[in-house]
Amino acid sequence: MRPSVENAPGPAGFPQDELRAVEKALRRILRANDLQSRALTKSIGLTAPQLAVLRAIVSLGEVTTTALSAEADLSPATVITILDKLEERSIIQRYRSTHDRRIVHTRLTDKGRMLVANAPEPLGESFATRFAALATQQRQEIMHALVLLADMMYAEKGIGAAPEASGTTVRAQKDVEISGKIEA
Repeated sequence: MRPSVENAPGPAGFPQDELRAVEKALRRILRANDLQSRALTKSIGLTAPQLAVLRAIVSLGEVTTTALSAEADLSPATVITILDKLEERSIIQRYRSTHDRRIVHTRLTDKGRMLVANAPEPLGESFATRFAALATQQRQEIMHALVLLADMMYAEKGIGAAPEASGTTVRAQKDVEISGKIEA
């Protein structure tokens, strides 16, 4: 009997239907994320990456673009574009270091602090509530699987390791081990 295409071994020797199930789940996640991102933009006028950068500023304080890029897990070029737009809207302020004029720091304005304080959960309140209701072990397993998947996908694209991939993995694992919870 000849195996069906779905169950034929894939490139790594596992059934193709497993790979297709992963692809389908990723498409569903991407679609849900896109819908949530549009709702976020409609409700507060910020995109999800813009909010990620603002939250990184809150987390790190007055900070450089390089540090923001690593914390928000976005490319430096993307962060600069986001900062340009946020500065035009008076949400952030950039200024040169007094010690080294080549270094530019970023800080939130009052308007920016207010936006972050009133921002909804980027993944949606419904998701956050359902995720929080899971057992700690389940949340840890999901987080670990997603970080592993993201790291594998970056490696697959031939672009090397994900930005701060090992740092993200280590930080996420430490957050779980230390606090017993996952921080967004």
